[in-house]
Amino acid sequence: METGTATGRSSRRGPAGQGIWAGSAYDGQTGAIAEARAFTAAFLERARTLHGARVPEQADADAQLVVSELVTNAFKYAPGPCALDLEIRGPVLEITLWDTNTALPIARAAEPGRIGQHGLEIVFALADGFDVRREPVGKRITVTLALGPIGPFDL
Repeated sequence: METGTATGRSSRRGPAGQGIWAGSAYDGQTGAIAEARAFTAAFLERARTLHGARVPEQADADAQLVVSELVTNAFKYAPGPCALDLEIRGPVLEITLWDTNTALPIARAAEPGRIGQHGLEIVFALADGFDVRREPVGKRITVTLALGPIGPFDL
């Protein structure tokens, strides 16, 4: 696990050094879903205690649920490993998951009687932003969650 401040790291939304980040990789085993949730909880707790980040309890719970859904989908639909990157910049948590499948996720229409396959619906309901991009190998999904009020100059 790599963790620390984003010094020297390029950032998609502003200069490097402004965020708190951590990353982890998982091998595709089902136990890794719980590990990813625990990794997320530990990251957010460290962000609070070591860096003074404001992370409301609801945002903590939402982040763990989003990570759980993303990692579950990666294991179900992409063979092999996946990598999780968490970054806090101001009032925003960015959750990025890379997996080996180049197929873009497709959200299904809501069906109250359907059992399962509601992961993307849950992610969309919680997310303030969603982006997916194909990579040379696999794809990268980025979900943003607001940790507080977002003004025009906060990103």
